Amino acid sequence: MIVFKKIKELSSFIEEEKKKGKSIGFAPTMGALHDGHISLIINSSTSNRLTVSSIFVNPTQFNNANDFDKYPITIEKDIDLLEKNGCDILFMPTVKEMYPNGFVNPLHYNLGYLETVLEGKYRPGHFQGVCQVVHHLLSIVQPHNLYIGQKDYQQCMVIKKLIETTHLNINVIIGSTVREPDGLAMSSRNMRLNNEERKKAVKISEVLFFIKKEIKSGYIEDLKERAVNYLSAEGIKVDYIAIATADTLEVLENWDGKCPIVALAAVYLNEVRLIDNMLLN
Repeated sequence: MIVFKKIKELSSFIEEEKKKGKSIGFAPTMGALHDGHISLIINSSTSNRLTVSSIFVNPTQFNNANDFDKYPITIEKDIDLLEKNGCDILFMPTVKEMYPNGFVNPLHYNLGYLETVLEGKYRPGHFQGVCQVVHHLLSIVQPHNLYIGQKDYQQCMVIKKLIETTHLNINVIIGSTVREPDGLAMSSRNMRLNNEERKKAVKISEVLFFIKKEIKSGYIEDLKERAVNYLSAEGIKVDYIAIATADTLEVLENWDGKCPIVALAAVYLNEVRLIDNMLLN
């Protein structure tokens, strides 16, 4: 595995590899890697001649400075995992390299409805920061295929919207959420949970499985309320539990029993905010 820290050097290398007809797969990360990330690397390496990953904790997508400061950093372990699982190129830029002029006058991305609900509502500005860094990374790597994880369901939709509106010729491959044996969705932020919080965290996936089992056509608000009450009784602060259309993320109060839907959750375990989702039908 070759490690690059400079944009110009990476771009030149990839340009030469593309001239040789190599297909490029790309899985961007913020580090603190787990099996969910690695599944994306393996998917890419089986389908592309060259697999690129990046580790960059992007400050512009954190609307909570404390969350950014406490984001887990495990660089040595990350490098070892990537190398062992088929990653060919690792890009590890500094903030200065990615934002040489600071954070002034960023592009504004028209995300429409996606920016007004759920993560867009509770984390204002977050998706603009995501688009800013992903657009920059895509322009550097210029992959044929982009690999991202379903755990960040709304973010997947935002990135698809970004690629569509910027007319980039890139295929998006969404990998299934990888879970711990007890059902908790793998997340870098899980590293910040203490033992008590970690035991409680499994309740998030439990309520999603509950919704999946109990969902019926008609009025569905009561099902969401039961899920919220269950988590609240466990001392878990709920930002939202929502059931939405799987293709547009329109939040529903009633369901026709046919439209593909997804349940989404965002909660706090003390300072640590976790999200999860589950396709219901």
